[in-house]
Amino acid sequence: MKLTNILIIGKNKAILDLLVRLLNEGDQSCYAIGFIDEQEALTVENFSDLDILLLSSGIDEIAEEKIRKNAMELNSKVKIIQHYGGGSGLLKNEIQEVLRELEK
Repeated sequence: MKLTNILIIGKNKAILDLLVRLLNEGDQSCYAIGFIDEQEALTVENFSDLDILLLSSGIDEIAEEKIRKNAMELNSKVKIIQHYGGGSGLLKNEIQEVLRELEK
């Protein structure tokens, strides 16, 4: 099974840490890392290997637009998910939906 690489950007450290933990536990099919600083996140080594960019809480509209634009310039294949919360079940469903798209 291919490892799914996920980068999470969010402004709330507690939520960011929780998302990283939830995605890294369990079936071990995901590797997630999180960043509060979007500039730092977009300079991560191997950005071109990312499968999913998950945008979490606290990112304002202008910053989100910049993140999306820059991410697509760095990796046109990355799938971007806006996660608004709602528990681990919703998060995993959002990830599974994207993974099904990637398999097509």
